[in-house]
Amino acid sequence: MSGTLPIIAAILGIGIALQIVSSRLRVPSVLFLILVGVLIGPEGLGYIDVDTFGQGLATVVGLSVAIIVFDGGFGLRRERLAEAPNSILRVVTVGAAVMFFGTALAVRFFITDDWGLALLIGALLIATGPTVITPILQVIDVREHVASTLEAEGIINDVTAAILAIVVFETLVVGSDGTGAVVTGFLSRLVAGVGVGMVVATVVYVVLVRLDAPGSNAERTVRLVTLGGAFVSYGLAESVAPETGVAAAAAAGVTLGNVDLPHREEVEKFGRDLTLVALSFVFISLAALIDFDALVGLGVGGIGVVIVVTLVVRPLVMFLSAREPVFTRNERYFLSLVGPRGIIPASIATLFAIDLQRTGATAEAQTLVGAVFLVIFVTVILQAGLARQIAEFFDVQPMQTMIIGGGRVGRTLATRLEKRGENVVVLDRDSETVEELRSDGFRAELGDGTDTRTLEKHGAERTKLVVAGTAVDDTNLLISQLAKNKFGVETVIARVNDPDNVAAFDALDVRAIDVSSAMAWSLDNEIERPTLAHWMNQLGDRHDAQEVEITSETFAGKTVQQLGSKIPQGVLIAVVGRADETFVPHGDTVLEAGDRITILGDEDDVETAIRRVHPHD
Repeated sequence: MSGTLPIIAAILGIGIALQIVSSRLRVPSVLFLILVGVLIGPEGLGYIDVDTFGQGLATVVGLSVAIIVFDGGFGLRRERLAEAPNSILRVVTVGAAVMFFGTALAVRFFITDDWGLALLIGALLIATGPTVITPILQVIDVREHVASTLEAEGIINDVTAAILAIVVFETLVVGSDGTGAVVTGFLSRLVAGVGVGMVVATVVYVVLVRLDAPGSNAERTVRLVTLGGAFVSYGLAESVAPETGVAAAAAAGVTLGNVDLPHREEVEKFGRDLTLVALSFVFISLAALIDFDALVGLGVGGIGVVIVVTLVVRPLVMFLSAREPVFTRNERYFLSLVGPRGIIPASIATLFAIDLQRTGATAEAQTLVGAVFLVIFVTVILQAGLARQIAEFFDVQPMQTMIIGGGRVGRTLATRLEKRGENVVVLDRDSETVEELRSDGFRAELGDGTDTRTLEKHGAERTKLVVAGTAVDDTNLLISQLAKNKFGVETVIARVNDPDNVAAFDALDVRAIDVSSAMAWSLDNEIERPTLAHWMNQLGDRHDAQEVEITSETFAGKTVQQLGSKIPQGVLIAVVGRADETFVPHGDTVLEAGDRITILGDEDDVETAIRRVHPHD
C-alpha cells in the first residue's frame, strides 16, 4: 500500500493538470490522458502495470465508472432528450443492434472462426460512453440535438454493452446455452439494474426533500447524499448480478436528474468535478491494461476490423438513426466519424480475458483484449483527439453570439438568447462577475473585450453577432471597430449611453441602441400598446418572435397561405424581408428562397416552423 499510494496521487495530479491543459488547448482530455498513460505504463517507462494496483483495480475502476455514468445520466434531462427523440431512440435500438452484429461479422471475417468470441467483441464495442463523449463536448460546441444524441448514446449504449457482454460471455463463450438464454439474460439483468437504480434514486430524493433547509450545510448534505446514491446503486446492483451496476448508476442519475432536486446546481457542479477526477484516474490507469503484443498479434485482421467498425458500421448506424431534416448531412458525417470507445469495453474485456486464461483459453483471451483495445486506442487517438478538427471541417459548430459586458444588461440579454437556443458566450473583465455568471450556468470568460488576442482566443472569428454592452461608450466603440474591421463579424450591436455618440457608431455600420431612446420606446409601448408590450416582454418564456431565412426548397415558390398549412397553426408570418424591401404579406404573397420572414407565436411552435423553413442551421 505504501508504494501504491504515491502512484495513485501522482496519477490524479497528472490527470488534473492534463484536464487544465486540454481546456486551454481545446483538445479532448482523453487524448492526453491515454497518451500519458501509455508513456508511464508497461509499454513505456514502466512506472505502472497490471500488478501495480493489485486486485483492487477493478473495484476502483468500477466506482469511477459509477460516478461518470451517474453524472452523465444526471445531465440527461427530458428537455435535452426532446431535442431529437426519434433519432435517440433509433441510435440506442436499431443502431445498437447494427453495431453489435456488424462488428461481430467483421471480427468473424478478419480475426476468428469462433462465433461466440466474435459476438462478445461485438457486444463490448457497442459502447461509446460518457468517459469519452463528455471530454469531447467540453471543448467543441455542437447544436443541441447533436450533443444530446451523443450523450444519450454514450449513457444508454454503455448499459447495453455491459449487460449484453456479460450475458454473451456466460452463455456463448464459457457456457453452452443458446441465443434464447442471451435474450432472457439480457432483459432480466437490464430490468434488475434499472430497477435498483430507480429505487435508490427514489430513496435519495425522499431523504433530500425531508432534509432540505437553507444554508451551506444543506448544500453539502445534498452533494454527499446524491454521491452516496450513485455508489449504493452501483454496489447494490453488482451484488444482485455482475455488470448491472452501470445500468443502476445510469438509471439513478437519469431519475434524479429529472426531478425537482434541492440545490440541483450544486449537485451538477460537484458531479462535474468528481467526473474530471475519475476520468483522469481511469484513463491513465487504462495504460496498465494495454498489451501491445496482443494488438500487434492481430496483424492485418485487426486493421480490417478497425476500418469496418469506424468507416462502415458507425456511418451506417448514424445514417440510419440521425435523419433529415433534424440533422444536416454534415452533422451526420460528424456523428459518423466521432464514436470513440471508452472504459466500459476495456475494463470488462480485461476481466473476461483473465477468466479465459484461467481456463486455458489463452489465444481467445489475447484475441479479445487485442481487438477491443485496438479499436479503443485508434478511436480515442483519431476520433476523440481530432474531434474539434472534424467538427470544424464539417462546419457543425453553430456560430456563437458574444456579449461583452456581464452586467445586468448583458446578463438579461444572455438569458433571453439562451432560452431561444443561441450559443452565447459572455466576456467580462471582472473576475467576480465572471464567477457569478458561471455559477448561474452561463458560459462566461474572463478577458478584455478591447484586446484583439482576447477576442481571438474566445472565438471572435466564428462569431455571428457581437453585442458591445458595457456602460462606457468609448469601450463599446472600440469593441465594435475590432469586431467589424478585424474579425469581420456580420452583425455588431452596441449599447450607446450618450445619444450624442450614436453617429460615431452609425459610421461603422454598427446597430446603435440608444439607451434613453430605447427606454422612451418601451414606455410609449406600455402606454399606447400595453397588450403587445406585455406579449413581447414574455418572449423566451411562452412566446417567441424570430426572423429566419427561407432555405428549404419545399417552401420556396409557395404562397404564405400554402406555407401556413405546413407549419403549426399557432404561428403567424408577420413580416417578409426581400433585398432592401420589408412588407406585411397577405395570403397570396409568393415567398422566395432567401426571403427573411418574421414568425410570431408560441415558443415551441415557432421552433418547429423554423426547422421546417430553415432546416440546415
